[in-house]
Amino acid sequence: MVQRVAIIGAGVSGLASIKCCLDEGLEPTCFERSDDIGGLWKFTECAEEGRASIYRSVFTNSCKEMMCFPDFPFPDDFPNYMHNSKLQEYIRMYAKHFALLRYIKFKTMVSSIKKRPDFPVTGQWDVITKRDGKEESAVFDAVMVCSGHHVYPNFPVDCFPGLLKFKGNYFHSREYKEPEKFKGKRVLVIGLGNSGSDIAVELSHTASQVYLSSRSGSWVMSRVWDKGYPWDMLTVTRFETFLRDTLPTSISDWLYVRRMNTWFKHENYGLMPLNRTSRKEPVFNDDLPSRITCGTVVVKPNVKEFTETSAIFQDGTVQENVDFVIFATGYSYSYPFMEDNAIIKCRDNEVTLYKGILPPRLEKPTMAVIGLVQSLGAIIPTTDLQARWAIRVFKGLYKLPPVNDMMEDIDEKMGKKLKWYGQSNTLQTDYISYMDELASAIGVKPNFPLLFLTDPRLALEVYFGPCSPYQFRLTGPGKWDGARNAILTQWDRTLKATRTRVVHDSQKHFSFLNLLRILALPLLLAVFLMFN
Repeated sequence: MVQRVAIIGAGVSGLASIKCCLDEGLEPTCFERSDDIGGLWKFTECAEEGRASIYRSVFTNSCKEMMCFPDFPFPDDFPNYMHNSKLQEYIRMYAKHFALLRYIKFKTMVSSIKKRPDFPVTGQWDVITKRDGKEESAVFDAVMVCSGHHVYPNFPVDCFPGLLKFKGNYFHSREYKEPEKFKGKRVLVIGLGNSGSDIAVELSHTASQVYLSSRSGSWVMSRVWDKGYPWDMLTVTRFETFLRDTLPTSISDWLYVRRMNTWFKHENYGLMPLNRTSRKEPVFNDDLPSRITCGTVVVKPNVKEFTETSAIFQDGTVQENVDFVIFATGYSYSYPFMEDNAIIKCRDNEVTLYKGILPPRLEKPTMAVIGLVQSLGAIIPTTDLQARWAIRVFKGLYKLPPVNDMMEDIDEKMGKKLKWYGQSNTLQTDYISYMDELASAIGVKPNFPLLFLTDPRLALEVYFGPCSPYQFRLTGPGKWDGARNAILTQWDRTLKATRTRVVHDSQKHFSFLNLLRILALPLLLAVFLMFN
């Protein structure tokens, strides 16, 4: 019987895991190498070894109603998209509300996790930790790895000939904190992801010139979507997912490209992805197009090679007198505390996890990796549901299929990921499909036929409205009594953050979406009754 659980890291994944353990009557002990909670969202003035690092100006890309812990909404007056310090404030509120801090051992580094000699029988682990130079060992019935995947920088020096003779400064974006020291300099940012775009835009206000190099391009989205509403509350919906999965691929792809070009035509800004229909995570940046059109950011192709003072690009153009090169080239996944790294990377040195959580070849399913996925959905509700699923597995309340079936499931999903997201995005997954898969397994997915019959107002909001985290606390194990009200009032909290000067709308609008909801309801009821 699993009772004592070791949790590695006190970021949002670790905190969710602590709470889920407590909800299920288990005894969690969380080891955190720093002196505070928050993980990635805890800003520090300098990058620290073994910890995630963010720059001072980081804001969230998911809005508060879509990224909260599912039984703990953000305060009404919090902004829809938050500075990292505001999110850290919320994380502390969550930990305090559920009394989680007493289960965390701060300034304690996990140096080794290994199976005990009798692991095939007991499933137990030896966990060795270090604090103040002293080493301790303890036995745990299960381990939840919550150390994140923004710790170990991917720094592909070998892919850029001549870089070692470059006389300017170059470093990974992990080391970037703020723009002051780049005043009047020429800066080349390599990588068109969220970090690269953010840094390029921020530096464009102080540097003399910023160049943004991209190998394959990317779609760029604004946080502010149709009529000023948060993008994710309008696009991350069950109805949108239904349309995408139902429409022919050619139509779905055409609609996707059309929508992505609604704000501006990406081709005209040099940002168009090489694979236009790839669903890899877009870049979220409200200012990049304006900085490009003002000339303060210049988009360039991939760097072919460096000289002592310049960068030569794949199209043959040369940029002279480059002072700084910032590599926003992402992160690799490493678990230095794992004595047997093949537990998590059991094939071709790639992360291989059943449901994105469980190492499939363990003799006993007593290890879970929480938070090692990427999607258009927010990480906080994802980790909460992952932790709930993992703990049900630990307790034997969810029966796993045979190893071969788990590996086949991993292979099938990997094939879909490669098709939808590309070779470099194997951690990416479809948010709603993934959440529903975990929720169904543990009995917390909303029952739509029953919901439409017993609570049609709630059913309409759940299906056509945002797929907000509260949906996964409506029913089943871990049910939260406040979930229904949180769903029905989520738009009120969203508007309260922006309607700080009340302007009365003299016109009443009946939107096309409302009409679509009414017309689609009989069809959806028929489909649900047919397949459930």
